[in-house]
Amino acid sequence: MDDPNDTRSGRQPELPLPFPELGEDQPLLPVRMVNEFNYCPRLAYLEWVQGEWADSGDTVDGRRLHRRVDRKSGKPPDTDAPIEKFHARSVELSSNRLGLIARLDLLEDDGDGGVTPVDYKRGKRPHVARGVYDPERIQLCAQGMLLEEHGYTCEHGVIYFAASRERVKVEFDAELREQTRQAISGLRAIAEGGQIPPPLEDSPKCPRCSLVGICLPDEVHFLRKGETSPRPLAVERDEALPLYVQAHSAKVARKGEELVVSIDDKTVQKARLLDVSQLVLMGNIYVTTPTQHELMKRGIPITWHSFGGWFIGHSIGTGHKNVELRTAQYRGSFEPAHCLRIAKGLVETKIQNSRTLLRRNWRGDEPPRDLLEELKRDARRVHRARDLQELLGIEGSAAARYFGAFGQMIKPDPDKESFTFDFTRRRRRPPPDPVNALLSYAYSVLTRTWAVTLSAVGFDPYRGFYHQPRYGRPALALDMMEPFRPLIAESAVLSAINNGEVRPTDFITAANACNLTPDGRKRFLATIERRLNQEITHPLFGYRLSYRRVLEVQARLLGRHLLGELDSFPGFTTR
Repeated sequence: MDDPNDTRSGRQPELPLPFPELGEDQPLLPVRMVNEFNYCPRLAYLEWVQGEWADSGDTVDGRRLHRRVDRKSGKPPDTDAPIEKFHARSVELSSNRLGLIARLDLLEDDGDGGVTPVDYKRGKRPHVARGVYDPERIQLCAQGMLLEEHGYTCEHGVIYFAASRERVKVEFDAELREQTRQAISGLRAIAEGGQIPPPLEDSPKCPRCSLVGICLPDEVHFLRKGETSPRPLAVERDEALPLYVQAHSAKVARKGEELVVSIDDKTVQKARLLDVSQLVLMGNIYVTTPTQHELMKRGIPITWHSFGGWFIGHSIGTGHKNVELRTAQYRGSFEPAHCLRIAKGLVETKIQNSRTLLRRNWRGDEPPRDLLEELKRDARRVHRARDLQELLGIEGSAAARYFGAFGQMIKPDPDKESFTFDFTRRRRRPPPDPVNALLSYAYSVLTRTWAVTLSAVGFDPYRGFYHQPRYGRPALALDMMEPFRPLIAESAVLSAINNGEVRPTDFITAANACNLTPDGRKRFLATIERRLNQEITHPLFGYRLSYRRVLEVQARLLGRHLLGELDSFPGFTTR
């Protein structure tokens, strides 16, 4: 496809859309975003407009390279004074007329009465005709235009490639300046328009992009057209895990790069901050103010639970910047027809996954063919529901059938005290027996996991589509967890019981309420976390990823649907 900005293609180049000078309340565009726009307009929109960011090996290495460069070591000379030999690092410039702001890595005297911006790049010099790719040339030219706005003479710049230790000179000719102006205007136009550009199709740029797990280019095209299967998500495996603290009156403090858990001023546990994805507090736990500040800076949430495990809430920093996503979420949540469509998909996949769990784990002599057939009919009835109330009735009927047979998936143990499960006594508050206690606790953990995931993606966990908003209830987290109750929570309960990870002696019963002991809770949490980290093959996309990553992908696909990129929200059902 010809580039509409390429005059060599024989087509009339697009005229740049002139924007008025920015007012004080309008943000300046970072010059780096102009580079991103030329490389991939969707990437620039995700980073600049929606506030998305994810590190990769390249970005981390790039920050390391700039540590020395970004140390300020001087400033440009007064433009009215004779220019002497100088160089300055980390020079910040801005212009309301251009609508740009930039931090120049290095500024040098070119010896002819002008200045030369030097931009550092981590890799090797590419073997292309002009020695540098267009996005880097445009970024450097924008820096030159900023310098000219401040009264300096700037006719060329230099890009320094750290890996090959080479300098490449870039002339700011008329063609490059025009490309730069069009890139600036193009980025400002899509930012003002509020419509995310479509993803690139089968582009070699995507697999190495740090935002590929957020952008989901192949997945969006596959769900739209159903043609080529998506390439595996080329994202770094996240080894960080939640740190659980449940000891009464424990204290959590930061010491260097570690979190230190102490009881009565005696250290009982340490964890590297790099290894912590979230801090989970059960009961009366004290977290120092400096520790909370550091966790907020690093984007590590603190989730708060009662001692019994009920999810209370979570603490984060300023939150996600993606206002567009929350606006679309609120708009959709006030449309009854839209809510019903999403709710139908959630309930149907929940019933299908419940049916799959029964089929795989049934311990009776004969498979429950009649029960499985009834659940299949329930899943089909979902499509005929006329409103949310009718849908709730269908879900309730399916749940009664499913939990009525839940005990048939528990392995009997003739040598030890057996677990009991009586659906007629199924109560959440308080749970009357060990199996109900495990289910309630697992649901609480799954609710917390979904609330944190949704917040990290940019949603408001408290505004849902199926569960109606009530005070203190994370309705969207409850919506999204419906299909995953059988796959994660109930599966973890069965694994913990049938593998002997929890025993009847791990429970305390008092006043018709049954709860886990602290030791039993610790072992059961390990079972749930192991389930979340288990890798599976995605039923739609065909590549392997953990359940923890599946939750994030589903949240982002919901966002793509609400923002209009996907006609429907795809459900997640195991085979």
